[in-house]
Amino acid sequence: MKNTFPAYVVRKEEQGGVKAAMEQLTKEDLPNGDVTLQVQYSSVNFKDGLATTEKGGVVREYPIVPGIDLAGIVEESVSGRFAPGDRVISTGFEPGVSHFGGYSQYARLSSEWLVPLPHGLSEKEAMAIGTAGFTAALSVDALLRAGVTPEMGNILVTGATGGVGSMAVAILSKLGFEVTASTGKKDQQEQLLRNLGASHVISREEADAPAKGAMGKQLWSGVIDPAAGPALAERLKQIQYGGAVAVSGLTGGAAFESTVFPFILRGIQLIGIDSVYCPMERRERIWKLLGGEWKPDRALELGIQEISWAQLPQTLETILKGGAVGRTVVNTMSDTPAE
Repeated sequence: MKNTFPAYVVRKEEQGGVKAAMEQLTKEDLPNGDVTLQVQYSSVNFKDGLATTEKGGVVREYPIVPGIDLAGIVEESVSGRFAPGDRVISTGFEPGVSHFGGYSQYARLSSEWLVPLPHGLSEKEAMAIGTAGFTAALSVDALLRAGVTPEMGNILVTGATGGVGSMAVAILSKLGFEVTASTGKKDQQEQLLRNLGASHVISREEADAPAKGAMGKQLWSGVIDPAAGPALAERLKQIQYGGAVAVSGLTGGAAFESTVFPFILRGIQLIGIDSVYCPMERRERIWKLLGGEWKPDRALELGIQEISWAQLPQTLETILKGGAVGRTVVNTMSDTPAE
């Protein structure tokens, strides 16, 4: 390991507020853990942007190195699970919120947070998938386990130009589902969504339009919804008999008001998706699928932007303003802007 290495650190300031800046850290600065690795890539998530703001509400103590996702090569290990040279990934658990995360050339983590890098994925591809793609895959898995099949008809994906949504579109289309992608950027991003595999692209307003009465038309066999909010109640009214909704986020709001009618009259399911503390057995199974038959090839080919350290602050600002499209990965081994 080098004597010093770059990391993006957020610290509380004495006069109030927080400040994020590049720093040089040493091995002694790293927190406790039984595996030390050289980070090859991290990724940019909305949660990482929140970690750089005073009122973001995700950081439990300062200083913190953001980056909830990371992929790299084990250099030191006192764990029985991993040995030097192993290629691993980390999504969820504590990194980036209460433990130094991926915006650093080196990280020391608990082996209980790590998954072997699946065959079929590079570190860059794994981070392009990241928490967003893992959440999307968990959502697809939930619909499949609820009995939703391609033969049942159309799947709605909300927030389809975001990380979870774009990955969900790519995975579902690869599995043979007919996908309707909903987005607030229809005019600018319709072609991208069709290239990802969407059969239909509709505006956010169309997807969120209220259904008349207690029940609506049976439009969707399933919904992957990283947005939620009040419109979730309308989507529940429009699920066909035996369908399901997988909800994983709250960009549209945390609250919604509904009735029991969709559940008792059409037998639908509302399934919550947690990617942070997902059990390791399921976590490893899903990552193996993402490296194999569920690999979101179209998303990896079309929707990835690679950035360097120099571009990270502006990219975090952009994602906080809702301007991100697709997935952005951080090349933690590069000090020059990506071309």
